[in-house]
Amino acid sequence: MSLEAAAARLADHLLEQEFVEVLAHHDADGIAAASILCHAMFREGGRFRLRICSGIATADVPRDGSVLLCDFGSALTDLSGDVMVVDHHLPHFEGDYHVNPRLAGIDGDRSLSASGAAYLVAQRMGDNRDLASLALLGILGDGQELEGPNREIASEGIANGFITPRRGLRLAGRGLVEQLALAVNPYLDGFSGSPDTARTLVAAVTDEDDVDLESLLSRVVLTAAPKASVSALCGIWGTTYSLGREVIDEALNLAAVVDACGKSGNGDLGASLCLRSTHALKDAWEITCRYRQAVIAGIRGARRLDDRLAIFAVDDGTVASDVADTLANDLVGTGPVFVMGPRGDHCSVSARCPPGVDLDLEALMRRVAEACGGQGGGHHRRAGARIEPGEAGRFRQELLEAVAA
Repeated sequence: MSLEAAAARLADHLLEQEFVEVLAHHDADGIAAASILCHAMFREGGRFRLRICSGIATADVPRDGSVLLCDFGSALTDLSGDVMVVDHHLPHFEGDYHVNPRLAGIDGDRSLSASGAAYLVAQRMGDNRDLASLALLGILGDGQELEGPNREIASEGIANGFITPRRGLRLAGRGLVEQLALAVNPYLDGFSGSPDTARTLVAAVTDEDDVDLESLLSRVVLTAAPKASVSALCGIWGTTYSLGREVIDEALNLAAVVDACGKSGNGDLGASLCLRSTHALKDAWEITCRYRQAVIAGIRGARRLDDRLAIFAVDDGTVASDVADTLANDLVGTGPVFVMGPRGDHCSVSARCPPGVDLDLEALMRRVAEACGGQGGGHHRRAGARIEPGEAGRFRQELLEAVAA
């Protein structure tokens, strides 16, 4: 079935439901995907309840009524066939209402996010062209490319005036000092986590409120270059996007805030922003600052556990995903990176391949996690696992043997 046919089928089914339980993954892509479909349902008189979750297992899925899963669910093999899934991870679910670019031969790692897939469904539920700006959050949040369907969605948003591209600093924050001091993607050694250094630099390149951007960029690059990857340095400046309909105009800022709220356990606030409510905007920014500070602390405090393989431990598994992103993509590395840490009653593991390294992390994490009684999966070069805390040592050993093989 084509992606368009799958989207139309799910759209028709959603419009027939009186009430839908919506569960979404806790990152920017998952929250944006769910919010897009909640907008579309609301506009057509539909009712729903939206919940944000760090992960999903079959036992977590409500058994009564209509259920929609966003940005997860594809990996579940024993899920009821009538559950609706909008996802872009490797598909194992075989239900009738499953919208996933991979089922149509489209690269779900690069070319279409869950929020992009949700946008395609929403467009078949009514005139929801303004929601293209929310689809952009998944592209940015998951580090995807503007190619294929992603490019078509962004171009449609630009053509309709909902997205405006421009050039600028690709750093989230409410001002230069915050942008530098809280930089985690890319991570800027010498500035990230160092507000005084950031403040000193900004003062040195500012004259009567006029910032010398060339000088700023030069000094940031010179300071960060010894430990930063080429991709991190190139990521400081580039295309940014204005979102005229959203509560935070700058797309990178909105993606960062929604992502931080979700991953810190405040997904309801992140969703409220995507649903265009400003009531918790100040709180959401404060949560984002604290979360990014925790990520920076995790990066600085990550402990390497093995000389043969880049396995790191962090004290807070909540930030494992973002720490893994930075260690793999922004700091100089030559092989896959694995970051593990405690999160509630389990141990969270995140795996990443740096640019130029190709390893099937989805299959690897699934296999190793299941060998330890846990769950794993994700994308080809970006995956994760959830295991019992007592299985961490075994997981490391299984991982070492699997990669060596």
